[in-house]
Amino acid sequence: MRMELFTVDGLPLIKKGDDLAAMICERTELEDHDAVVIASTIVAKAEGAMVLKSDVVPSERAINIAKRIGKDPALVQVVLDRSVEELVKYPLLLVENLNGHVSINAGIDDSNVEDNYFLELPHDPDGSAKAIGERIADRCGKDVSVIITDTNGRAFKIGQTGVAVGVYRMHPILDWRGENDLFGNELEITEEAVADEIASAANLLMGEAAGGNPVVIVRGFDLHTRDDVSVKEMYRPDNEDIIRKGLRCLRQSSD
Repeated sequence: MRMELFTVDGLPLIKKGDDLAAMICERTELEDHDAVVIASTIVAKAEGAMVLKSDVVPSERAINIAKRIGKDPALVQVVLDRSVEELVKYPLLLVENLNGHVSINAGIDDSNVEDNYFLELPHDPDGSAKAIGERIADRCGKDVSVIITDTNGRAFKIGQTGVAVGVYRMHPILDWRGENDLFGNELEITEEAVADEIASAANLLMGEAAGGNPVVIVRGFDLHTRDDVSVKEMYRPDNEDIIRKGLRCLRQSSD
């Protein structure tokens, strides 16, 4: 088996309305069943998913949380506006955003964006991935998978890694249940988070800070499907999520 990853070079700074699919097709030779891995930052910029800081009026609640965690009250207000549940409020703000993704500050950032704005995650990452994939098919005639990524920290470990926040034409989970291991034992619980693994590998080439490469092509690891897919396939059901239950207990005892 062999898998190849390479960056799409020469992309300009992305602005609202830019055609990411056309930019990618113009700068690389795609093949059918490639996986096109795209940083959420440029997708959000192209879609205009930005909030002007001066337009944000922090509530008293946002101000109180901001004082406690040492953050900009305007940022806290935007996070609260884009969240359905706050799992941790101190010493950081860990929330579930409107799309079901759990992350610090709802994935909202003020780096790699103009000084006066907060940058959100794409509002519908699966929809964004589908639109880009379909546009690539129209523009350069290639049937590809698309993964939109963000960087997340991890419980119990230091450091961030790439994760999938939106997918197209690739199931985010590879289900090994029912298969046999090397000794003939049937696997009962093994479900591999392949979209996150690909996102993490691509993140090695994307880089961080000013030298990033926001689009990576993954070739040779073919998980392409014509099924309807969603990144939400990998979100653990609420009634099975013991970590979330524990955080809720801690939150209730501290409120």
